[in-house]
Amino acid sequence: MSCLSALQSFLNLYVNAYRSKLDEYPRYYPQGESSACVVSGDVQSDEAVQWQPARRYSPGNFSNVEQALELTLHPDINGFYGHFWSAPALFSCEQGEGELTGVWNQQDFEYLQQNIIGHLMMKRNLKQPLTWFIGLLDEGEKMLTINNEDGSVWTEVPGELQGEKLADSLAEFIAGLSPRVAVPFRHEHLPMPQLDHPGLLARLKIMWQNLTDKG
Repeated sequence: MSCLSALQSFLNLYVNAYRSKLDEYPRYYPQGESSACVVSGDVQSDEAVQWQPARRYSPGNFSNVEQALELTLHPDINGFYGHFWSAPALFSCEQGEGELTGVWNQQDFEYLQQNIIGHLMMKRNLKQPLTWFIGLLDEGEKMLTINNEDGSVWTEVPGELQGEKLADSLAEFIAGLSPRVAVPFRHEHLPMPQLDHPGLLARLKIMWQNLTDKG
């Protein structure tokens, strides 16, 4: 099973779990941001809207990030992030509870790319193997990250090496998840990683401006 197939199956199970248990779609606080995901509700209000995953007409990819950083990303990054508009999806697994990162709209996708660039540059700065994130575990205390070399899934604390290996592949990891039905809560955008190297943050901002100008 591919990463994309596993993700699609999980998202279908996720929506069905909410409809079966609560007789409604999952809810999310969009904070004024529109999305093709929205089933009902007003994104401009303070209330949570109902949503379901929406297939992207034109898949997104991270080729601009690869060119900017002169590296090759594991292809699962495009399968995981490039094909659906979605809010974060909550799950339970053998290791605990967490959430998979969703991409709400195009602006959110660009923001995600910024954060992944920052994360990759931080790993380079620390001279650590490259990873990229797919979600959170244990109430946000750990990130879920992919080893860019072999595609395996691990826990990771920001600034440290990957900790516990959870699966040999992203498809295997997602296939082992169970949807978790819970009341929605407001998500806050994660700040860019702290980059201590002089000039590195400025370089990152210039690099991202160049990427968005090309788009």
